[in-house]
Amino acid sequence: MASPTLIRPRRPAPVFVCRKCLKRSDDPKGIIKGIKKAIKRETKRVSASNGKSPRIVVTSCFGLCPKRAVVMTGSARAARGEYVLVTAAGDVAGALARLHDTPDGSTSKSSST
Repeated sequence: MASPTLIRPRRPAPVFVCRKCLKRSDDPKGIIKGIKKAIKRETKRVSASNGKSPRIVVTSCFGLCPKRAVVMTGSARAARGEYVLVTAAGDVAGALARLHDTPDGSTSKSSST
């Protein structure tokens, strides 16, 4: 039997976003309007110099259900069970940077082999 092969994708780790929170954020009167567009715009802007942008995966509910925020996770933060709450479209850049930071404060890089 052949041993399993470990591969690394060329694109950065995906960003997981709660579907229920996004649905609530599409409310035209809501305070968190436009977060979905801001997430897409920011991932494309950051990846313009690095190549491919991370995939945005809309998932089922994480079970946190904040009243006025969207729950996001990704990269090593998802493995550790850590989440970022985004309350406004302007906060997306900082949230994405925080998702891809390692605990020691350095930014994680994905290497392609």
